[in-house]
Amino acid sequence: MEESISGFKVRGDWGDIVEHGERVTHAFREAGVDSDALAAWDEWRPKAHERIDEEVSEKTAEQASVGEGEGERAGKSPDDDLGSAGERLTESYEKLGDDDVDGAVSKWQDSIDYVARAADTAGRKALRTIENTVYRKVMTQIAPYYFDNDLVSANIRYVRSQEEFVFEVNVNDDDLKDAVREYLESYKEDVERWHVDTEKDVEAVAAAEGVDLPETDADTNPTTN
Repeated sequence: MEESISGFKVRGDWGDIVEHGERVTHAFREAGVDSDALAAWDEWRPKAHERIDEEVSEKTAEQASVGEGEGERAGKSPDDDLGSAGERLTESYEKLGDDDVDGAVSKWQDSIDYVARAADTAGRKALRTIENTVYRKVMTQIAPYYFDNDLVSANIRYVRSQEEFVFEVNVNDDDLKDAVREYLESYKEDVERWHVDTEKDVEAVAAAEGVDLPETDADTNPTTN
């Protein structure tokens, strides 16, 4: 493991990358981190059974996409909001017929708000479609697979000339980084007590990046319990 200014980096095969993500996650928990940010990181980090160009790519595209707007959070589609806008506009005319100018203005403003929310929802959905397609088909070919939130920033790339993966995990809080470092160093000193969470699937390397693996029998395939 190499330590950078803001984080921790490893180079190696897919099993090394998976184990690094698991150790960092365990270190966060040992340091007392229990948050949605940690749960999101734990979901994204590479798993032994995953392939970088499939599951990791998909998860990266999802977390990089445009977030939900007010309408989506309320469970409303653009058509729903446009329907509500039409209703409010009708009510606005009715208020005018009753000489209720203030009520008419209020309903008219509600109508405008619904139209704006419908446009926002439609725009976000369109952007997500474009982002997902462009990211998965283009960006992952020239940029690393990455994750970013308040807790951690991380990226994985495959160095074809070296036939190895590089996985860097940056901790966004300096004090937390110090705590994580201590736990990671303790893991190195007491390797025997470390257990990877899931069975390693080294064949994922070949599937992910077209890397040829050396022939091994069942006894040499690295697994842990």
